[in-house]
Amino acid sequence: MLRIAMLSYHTCPLATLGGKDTGGMNVYVRDLTMQLGRMGVHVDVFTRSQDEHVPHVLHDLGFGNRVVHIPAGAEHPLPKLGLVEHIPKFVAGIQAFAAEKGIRYDLIHSHYWMSGIAAAMLKDAWGIPIVHMFHTLGAMKNRIARHAEEREGQYRVDGEKQVLARADRVIVATPAERSQLQFLYQADARQMVIIPPGVDTSRFYPIPQDEARAYIGVSPDDCMALFVGRIEPLKGIDSLMKAVAILGMHDAAHPFYVAIIGGDPDAAPEEMTEEMARLQGLCDDLCLGQMALFLGKRAQDTLPYYYSAAEVLVMPSHYESFGMVALEAMACGTPVIASQVGGLAYLVRDGETGYHVPYDSPDVLAEKLGALLGDEALRKRMGEQAASYAREYSWEKVAERIVKVYNEEIKKERA
Repeated sequence: MLRIAMLSYHTCPLATLGGKDTGGMNVYVRDLTMQLGRMGVHVDVFTRSQDEHVPHVLHDLGFGNRVVHIPAGAEHPLPKLGLVEHIPKFVAGIQAFAAEKGIRYDLIHSHYWMSGIAAAMLKDAWGIPIVHMFHTLGAMKNRIARHAEEREGQYRVDGEKQVLARADRVIVATPAERSQLQFLYQADARQMVIIPPGVDTSRFYPIPQDEARAYIGVSPDDCMALFVGRIEPLKGIDSLMKAVAILGMHDAAHPFYVAIIGGDPDAAPEEMTEEMARLQGLCDDLCLGQMALFLGKRAQDTLPYYYSAAEVLVMPSHYESFGMVALEAMACGTPVIASQVGGLAYLVRDGETGYHVPYDSPDVLAEKLGALLGDEALRKRMGEQAASYAREYSWEKVAERIVKVYNEEIKKERA
């Protein structure tokens, strides 16, 4: 039996989605671990404990696989810069757990650059290979940042270079991510392998729209567009709101609204994030009223209902390494309008499963949104094609490719 130490240092795969540091990576680690369990692979997911009231060892992922919360610094959320100093304690906690359980792992699979730093320390101690995934890149985020506060510190870029130097294999989601690593970090193409993320097709599948709407309390007569994700500037939600305002002015005969899942829209003013406050102010400035509804966080188990209830999912991001939300929505038979950036440019098939739009282009987004919302036959055709396409990304197929990489690296190390 393969034994994998899965590292997700800064965020737990069991966390509620839509928070500041919870998103596609959480879903990826959780669903991959569950699929590996089905395949007979033992996985322990190590993450930093952020709540002293949560048991340190949980079996929520099934198949004997565990999520292990390692105390490293104060057991509450910390800013990312503050997390770096606690990595050595995190590593020591993992070593202590392995020693206590009498486990020798065959390979480390690390996610995000801080986990990669921890993986390198464990490799020194255990002498086993590292397979790493960045999920997002600091240098790419800095290239598209519009304000100084959106930029990542040099410490992250330097950390990502350190991880590249120590990882035995790097899994990238798309050819775009491979090119970014080669251009921005001078990564060796031979070190990288392209394997897209998967989608749980037993959970994300088309639900009859009337049943989905009844479940989430939406009227059968509503016309609803949907956004799902973190509330941060690079997600481009301001472009979506401007597009809604443009479309609302030009097509008042067909009322619709956009539901925004993510963040905490009801937080007190002193606790609300800067981006949430900015977006709510923009909503007022554009006089959107009930055309933009901030729903806050939603449990992962409810998302298939929201995707199936919506006419279209919109991802107006400035940067996405892949775009898990788009894949989930397509698996539910919902067409996607997405910025032509990063992984979204490969994932969404323009004119077939949805539309591409340039990022930060509200006029074009409004045009494509109007085309889909106003044509039920088009939505139905694109939705069916999207669901069929998404099945090619089932976790059963994706995990087989990842296990092949594991076995290749273990064989090399032992040789």
